[in-house]
Amino acid sequence: MASVKCQPAGLDQGQDQYDRTHWLHRSYNDVMSHTCAPALAILLAITAAACATGQKPAAMTPAPANPAGMDHAGMDHEAHMQQVQADERLRQQGAAAMGFDQTATTHHFRLSPQGGAIEVTVKDRGDEVNLTAIRTHLREIASQFAAGDFEKPLMTHGESPDGMAEMAARRDAITYVFEMLPDGGRVRITSADTTAIAAVHQFLQYQIREHKTGDPLTIVK
Repeated sequence: MASVKCQPAGLDQGQDQYDRTHWLHRSYNDVMSHTCAPALAILLAITAAACATGQKPAAMTPAPANPAGMDHAGMDHEAHMQQVQADERLRQQGAAAMGFDQTATTHHFRLSPQGGAIEVTVKDRGDEVNLTAIRTHLREIASQFAAGDFEKPLMTHGESPDGMAEMAARRDAITYVFEMLPDGGRVRITSADTTAIAAVHQFLQYQIREHKTGDPLTIVK
């Protein structure tokens, strides 16, 4: 590609202006005949305009560190949309398995030295429908988990959560107790078996990651 040259200062103003304008039109037409015409024409027009005013062309602005289409987690647009779809699928499957609206309720998963707890509460204490559904669900899973039945987590996640198989195998060593909360309920999980406790922790950590609750992944004393 031919280099772009600025006319030197000090020429006759009328002739100089004519020469610059004529040169700009001719160069523009030449560039537009090439396959990369749009981008080159823009660059040429900017450079020529700077020459015509006797100014130095401005430096190109560097690309931003976070280009468009990247979210705060560093995902590109496609990965972000896949995550949005996965989150929506989890909400729908969770609602079907648990019997209450996932967007109107809040999950928390707590790790303790003896096991941990599953807590679900309503966002609006006046929401009697979801409040009742939460307590029904938690009572059910306390009974089902004690029997080694983890069908509801399987329905919710579409896979076996971490620790689930070991919890089922060691069901006789784990105790599940439902407890009422003012705006929901809790299933407290305890064991004296170190292998069972480790499995409970794996299960709860999986839930924290999948539901994105932000709860600590370690025991908080």
